[in-house]
Amino acid sequence: MSSEHIRITLPNGDVLELPEGSTAGDVAAAIGPGLARAALAAVVNGRTVGLMEPIEGDAEVRILTEKDPEALPVLRHSAAHVLATAVRELRPGAGIGFGPAIDEGFYYDFDVPEPFTPEDLEIFEQKMEEVTEADQPFERKHVTKEEARELFSDDPLKLERLEEFDDDEVITVYENGPFMDLCKGPHVPSTGRLEHFKLLSGAGAYWRGDERRQMLQRIYGTAFPKQQDLDEYIERREEARKRDHRRVGKDLDLFLFHPWAPGAPFWTDRGTTVFQVLSEWMSGVLRENGYQQVKTPLLYNKSLWEQSGHWGKYRENMFMVLDKESGEHDLSLKPMNCPSHYLLYQARRRSYRELPVRFATQDVLHRNEVTGALSGLTRVRQFQQDDAHIFLTEDQIVDEVRRLVELIDYFYRTLGLEYRTKFATRPEERIGDDAMWDRSERALRDALDALGRPYDLKEGDGAFYGPKIDFDVVDAIGREWQLGTIQLDYANPDRFDLTYVGEDNTEHRPVIIHRAIFGSFERFIAILIEHYAGAFPTWLSPEQVRVLPISEQWVDSARDLVTQLEHAGVRARMAPRDTLNYRIREAEKLKIPYMAVVGEREAANDTVAVRRRGAGKKQDIIARADFVERVTEEVRSRALE
Repeated sequence: MSSEHIRITLPNGDVLELPEGSTAGDVAAAIGPGLARAALAAVVNGRTVGLMEPIEGDAEVRILTEKDPEALPVLRHSAAHVLATAVRELRPGAGIGFGPAIDEGFYYDFDVPEPFTPEDLEIFEQKMEEVTEADQPFERKHVTKEEARELFSDDPLKLERLEEFDDDEVITVYENGPFMDLCKGPHVPSTGRLEHFKLLSGAGAYWRGDERRQMLQRIYGTAFPKQQDLDEYIERREEARKRDHRRVGKDLDLFLFHPWAPGAPFWTDRGTTVFQVLSEWMSGVLRENGYQQVKTPLLYNKSLWEQSGHWGKYRENMFMVLDKESGEHDLSLKPMNCPSHYLLYQARRRSYRELPVRFATQDVLHRNEVTGALSGLTRVRQFQQDDAHIFLTEDQIVDEVRRLVELIDYFYRTLGLEYRTKFATRPEERIGDDAMWDRSERALRDALDALGRPYDLKEGDGAFYGPKIDFDVVDAIGREWQLGTIQLDYANPDRFDLTYVGEDNTEHRPVIIHRAIFGSFERFIAILIEHYAGAFPTWLSPEQVRVLPISEQWVDSARDLVTQLEHAGVRARMAPRDTLNYRIREAEKLKIPYMAVVGEREAANDTVAVRRRGAGKKQDIIARADFVERVTEEVRSRALE
């Protein structure tokens, strides 16, 4: 082969010889004209690139079309550039920030005097359609830092970003029609490849995520290869809006927030009931599974966090408290329970016969989230965590992980939640040496493999002290939420000098498993609200039966039914006022599982007319004892419906 050629290895093992300087687009054309027309990008030696990017030397190449998941972020990144093109044409003075692809679409940040309106977004979207119809090619160019300064002399945000490059660094810019951006790419071949997109919303965003910097205006959008995919996404998004826990929680009178306590929810009587039912259920199951339920202090000296490693890595997320004696902010509200459980374990001598030692808690935690990050119950400053730490020997890991996965299975299955398992390995920012990480990753992977369950690999996504297994729950409309976690920790037993006396009568290091099933109760309840669209199963519903006397003369009979239900442990209330239709509408709005209507016939025959949530006007006449038994059995079995 000539030195002026490169060898391209295709996924099927075939090898092509192409001239030096050939691009991924040339590879697609060499394979066939159909693939060349369908190609959006390529993967070259494991890196996603644009079709116009030259291939450096021999390489393994895979061409990406709209059928490949890796092509979607490229399509969406290009859509962000099309948005910026449209905004710049309509608002020539707009400052240009960043425009990346994100999980569900893309965004672009603009420095403009006033926030964008919904009408602005409609106009920008129309202009985007003109840009895509023009089918402008995305052209990739290399420039020097000095040349880039000239190109972006009117863009202070880009100039700031340029100063982070070395003086001799080669910089890439992309140009499509009248718009040029400082960008690493990759992009689709031309704007005409973007046909199915939608601008979704506007929001404020601090430049570089720094609340001390200027507020930019961010536009969110999404793009898909096919119109059907876009339509389905918009439908899911509308369904998510209807299920939004902030709106539904208000309608159901579950919780509220007040500006004097930012990021800390107030739970109403109804919301507290849901919270307590979940909490007591969790506590009961843990007692049956060998857990010791403990409580530890809220406030600690910084020495604890220095020893655990959190002081250097997490201090900005802690609420600091002034120590009157030292005059310094040497105290902190605890943002997590882990170190306090180490102190509890360390408080007395431990024997191998005790292990595993399982500490569980639902203590209140505080994390100093920035105001802009707060979001209903899903991102708060004060929360309670379903938290446990298990101290065990290395040869107990496989069995303990099996027990934990079975426990997680039980809770999620009862709630009707499906999940995906993911194994996360060492992150760049971590404590402990590579030998420790090799040991801990091998132990946790062996435990996963012993279960024989499929899992996805998340390279570099472990905790800073150890690898972990994450459980991502899929809700009723297909969204994923990271909830449960099992984290293996070899580092902190060394940091805190934790020991147990082994069978050989000498001291040994335990291993720690950090585990959560619900995560925080606040976020978990938010997810359940959206999963059920507020229609909790009977056992979890804050009010299980609403008793409705048809008129005042049947109030006493209705009250007797309430008493009968309450004695059986059912959460029941009576609504004797206003018209019957009004009371029925109120019960429907609150999504109460059962309405029990009492009139002359029901009072005389010791029966009740039962309306099941979601069954419309259909009523079943049931003996009261049978109705009480039906509801109590639903509660006892934690039936979904």
